[in-house]
Amino acid sequence: MEHCRAWQYHAMLASLFYLVLRRLLTLVAPNHRSDDAAQIEILVLRHQLGILRRQVKRPVYRRRTARCSLQQAGSCLGNGWGAFLIRPETLLRWHRSLVARKWTRPHRRPGRPAIDPEVCKLILSMARENRRWGYLRIKGELGKLGIHASATSIAMLLRRAGVGPAPAEA
Repeated sequence: MEHCRAWQYHAMLASLFYLVLRRLLTLVAPNHRSDDAAQIEILVLRHQLGILRRQVKRPVYRRRTARCSLQQAGSCLGNGWGAFLIRPETLLRWHRSLVARKWTRPHRRPGRPAIDPEVCKLILSMARENRRWGYLRIKGELGKLGIHASATSIAMLLRRAGVGPAPAEA
């Protein structure tokens, strides 16, 4: 519970920082390429150099604030992607990973889940010890023990194990 609240607090702070940075850059950003645009580009390049100095290999943006500031400055410059370390493909990859984390669910195999191996052993031992019991009787006895298995699964298990059905009453 505490961890969730801390995460929400950090998310709100990041959103607030993003909003403030966006507002500041829209105030400073010109409509055409001028000295102000050059100043913004210099700020972005200094920020990139700061990131690169902390790393040895390919730059990895560890903080969301670094990503946000670069994205916002890039949107103010318009078509100035050549000046950045990130490319439009990188932004699209970041977006795809965000969507994948947010909306994907764990994959489950289709069909009915397999019967536990211990339950399989119990079913087979019940069938071998009580030759007159069929799969429905075994299902009922398992239900009394609090074990739930379908009659079809029990019948298929008995058939695979070579234990025939209960003999017909004469």
